[in-house]
Amino acid sequence: MMTNDEFVQSTALPTSAAEAFAWHERPGAFDRLIPPWENVRVVSAGGGIGEGQRVELVNQLGPLSLRWLVEHRDYRRGEMFRDVQLEGPFAHWDHRHAFRPEGPTGCVLEDRIEYACPGGALGRLLGRGLVQSRLERMFRYRHETTAADLAAHARFAGVKPLSVLISGASGLVGSALAPLLTTGGHCVTRLTRGEPAGDELGWNPASGEIDQARLSRFDAVVHLAGESIADGRWTKAKKRRILESRVEGTRSLSRALAACHDGPKTLVCASAIGYYGDRGAEVLDEASESGAGFLPEVCRQWEEATRPAEDAGVRVVHLRIGIVLSPKGGALAKMLTPFRLGGGGPIGDGRQFWSWISIDDLVGAIHHALMTPSLRGAVNAVSPAPVSNLEFSRSLARVLRRPCLLPMPRLAARLALGEMADALLTASTRVIPRALEASGYRFRHASLDAALKHLLG
Repeated sequence: MMTNDEFVQSTALPTSAAEAFAWHERPGAFDRLIPPWENVRVVSAGGGIGEGQRVELVNQLGPLSLRWLVEHRDYRRGEMFRDVQLEGPFAHWDHRHAFRPEGPTGCVLEDRIEYACPGGALGRLLGRGLVQSRLERMFRYRHETTAADLAAHARFAGVKPLSVLISGASGLVGSALAPLLTTGGHCVTRLTRGEPAGDELGWNPASGEIDQARLSRFDAVVHLAGESIADGRWTKAKKRRILESRVEGTRSLSRALAACHDGPKTLVCASAIGYYGDRGAEVLDEASESGAGFLPEVCRQWEEATRPAEDAGVRVVHLRIGIVLSPKGGALAKMLTPFRLGGGGPIGDGRQFWSWISIDDLVGAIHHALMTPSLRGAVNAVSPAPVSNLEFSRSLARVLRRPCLLPMPRLAARLALGEMADALLTASTRVIPRALEASGYRFRHASLDAALKHLLG
């Protein structure tokens, strides 16, 4: 006879059961709930969590591809729904999501999973501990994310949902931002430089060609597109692409917004803390002067390129983004393998300051900027606790339970990456988010250890 095991996770949420349930029904909920360390791809989705809807997933575990087909059952709006495995790696899988009112404005979310490992008694003996451990990591992440997202949206309860156009929506930041917005009831459209698919809006930055009639229907634009600064050595051609993709693209989009007589009222445009340059231990806020060098020059021209939109009365927010932490990409993703192998350590003497921000706080800051009419101009998108590179390395090693013994000499970094190493790895930029905090933003991960533990499970 098959023996089933059970896993239960309960969390108090800061909203009503009806709103928590609605969050799970909206587009993007599944994306928000997938831990960033899990390699999961949605093959097909029936559209929602209604009775009988099915979802097919592929979970990549190293060389193994695990296919799941689940069906939603027992749908009771505002109360519960179940996910039942029809095909997949488990002998039995029944996941019940329940929402119980708690007090006048809160509720309790309970995830209860009844499962059976494959392989009978031997499979249970060998696999139960591993499954329980993975479920604990996964649902701790899911519940923390759900609670934080609901709290962020609740702060703007009663405000009309926005229609938002996003450039760079398929990138690291855009792919996390879109589901955060849609689960809050906002409508998101991708602005693409390629051939548009579905309801995407096509755009040619070089010619400025864009459908002005469609553009005028949006409430806000988030501009994230641009050539990656961290991929490949900074040759003359690479530096030209970095500069032109940001400046010309931003200027083209700003002119299109200026030409809309009754169009988007807000433009949140990416910039970077590279604006400040290499400044040692100097504490930098939005009032600090720009630095010297290639990246400060790029950022100055980048921000100035929004002038046509600003002159036309559009509220512009320049998000000066720090080192974005996500295991899906960026600096952290590149550091994980050497640190997991026990070969991680500081770069150079490790004294240079790294001003970082978790991916959840970055998309949270963008959402906050969209919803806060008083916020405009330069806004540092960094955590309130910048650390030295040595502290960063030790924290990552501690979270991964690995040593921090092998520093990378500054010369080795320079030989491997050229000028990019000086600007991105060994430069010291100690930035604080004065404007963001003054406007009322509440950080999810103010400390580096907390951010790394959440992102890495």
